[in-house]
Amino acid sequence: MTKPIIALDFPGEQEVFRFLNHFDEKLFVKVGMELFYQEGPDIVRKIKAMGHDIFLDLKLHDIPNTVKSAMKGLARLGVDLVNVHAAGGKRMMEAALEGLEEGSTGKRPMLIAVTQLTSTTEEQMQKEQRIPLTLLESVLHYAELTKEAGLDGVVCSVHEAKQIAERCGDSFIRVTPGIRLPGGDVHDQKRVATPDFARKNGSTYIVVGRAVTKAENVVEAYKEVCRLWEGQ
Repeated sequence: MTKPIIALDFPGEQEVFRFLNHFDEKLFVKVGMELFYQEGPDIVRKIKAMGHDIFLDLKLHDIPNTVKSAMKGLARLGVDLVNVHAAGGKRMMEAALEGLEEGSTGKRPMLIAVTQLTSTTEEQMQKEQRIPLTLLESVLHYAELTKEAGLDGVVCSVHEAKQIAERCGDSFIRVTPGIRLPGGDVHDQKRVATPDFARKNGSTYIVVGRAVTKAENVVEAYKEVCRLWEGQ
């Protein structure tokens, strides 16, 4: 069973290490835009030096050459998982993969693409993105495009994970944010689920943020997520 990925959505280094120092075990953590843009690549190096695995969640979306160059640089940080937006297109995703392969000195980081954000509703997608499909159809289309580009998987909601596995194969990774403990606040996300529901519905990795990082006892909250995710 994969480890839950814990989103380090903190404003700076001090808060990150205050949180990480609660744990005796090595975690799989997510460094997103908020933290990376405040602290830069050095925060990634420091977390890796502690032995933690890292999902660098920057969601690159630009012209192919720019994304390739950016990924070549990110590969040198030694992270374990990175992502792009599938909406950037097949060629951009292929370029991202090329950049990672060229920049990696050891094992290449896993590369996944965001389908639709878990904060996006079907009505919003159709009205604002002008995509005349159901949300599920859009997500499945992006997943298939991502697979054609040679990437390792996608970011999707738990509610689409099973269908993506059926369409793209079980080895195609499904990383699902929006994970909450039973009775937890959904905050700004719309398509959410509990760890046990994610396990039953085909998630490969789950991403958990405030349900752990804002808990009164972060270690116990993490253990509860693990228990539910592992089906204990």
